[in-house]
This record gives sequence, C-alpha cells and structure tokens, in this order.
Amino acid sequence: MAAKVELVPQVAEPPEGTVVFLIGMRINSFWKVHRWLPSFMAMVPMLVELNKQKEYGFLGARTWIGRTVLVLQYWHSMDELMAYAHDTSASHRPAWGRFNRTVANNGAVGIYHEAYVVDPARMHTVYRNMPPFGIGRATESRPQRAVPVPRGHGSTQERSTP
Repeated sequence: MAAKVELVPQVAEPPEGTVVFLIGMRINSFWKVHRWLPSFMAMVPMLVELNKQKEYGFLGARTWIGRTVLVLQYWHSMDELMAYAHDTSASHRPAWGRFNRTVANNGAVGIYHEAYVVDPARMHTVYRNMPPFGIGRATESRPQRAVPVPRGHGSTQERSTP
C-alpha cells in the first residue's frame, strides 16, 4: 500500500538533539561477494532489532541500495546512538567485531558512518507533494505556514515559510 501524499506543504519539527545518522558500505570488488555480502547482510538484524526495541532511541530509517549502500537513520540523541553502538548485547557490536576480524583491511568493501546533531533553529526542511519522509516522518512535522508579503501599491502575495 502506497503512503498517502500530503498536498499541503510540510516542514519538520524535530526536538533539539535529534541525530541524523548516515551509515553504509561501498562494494569495491564486486567479484569478492564472500567478502562484502556478510557486511551487507549484517545491517538487516540490526534494523529489525532497532525497530522492535525502541528503548535504544532509534526513530526510523530509510535504505538505498546500489554499489554504495546508504542507510539514513534518525535517533533521539547522540548518547543513545553511541550506547547502542557499544552495547555488547546488541547486534551492532558483534557485527563490528566480525567485520574487523574478516574484512577490515582487504579492500573488498568499505564502510562509513556520519552522525550529525540537529539544531532546529539552524535547519531547513520542506516536503511538498510527498508522503511522510525523512526527519519529518521520524519525528514531527507540521504544515508550512503561508504569510502575507507586501508587493507594493497595497496588494499582497503569499509566501511559504518554514
């Protein structure tokens, strides 16, 4: 079932401290499937675990797959993201250990992550003719407000603002 497209322009309203986390991998040697496939498959149980156990602070994710795989994640806070990453009883820590023992320096697959703490006063979002998406889906969103803008000679036009 397709998500409902929202025709009213929306903007995100994440709480301060929300984290945008980019994590993924790049296949450097397609023919070394035995090297990169385990890294690719390791993300699946982590995402299942995070979706089931909200106490970790995970808010949601979206995945894009190609030569470079990108998993865009949202978290309540950097502290919760780091706590999950270091939790030996969670799926991530053992997967990271396996990667470092078996793949880390052979060059067949690269991995990356970037984490950014959101400052709502210094961000900009717009979702127009979109189903709920991105940080607006993971946290909160609201309709974008229209405000009158003077155009001269007493007439006005409306302009959308976040």
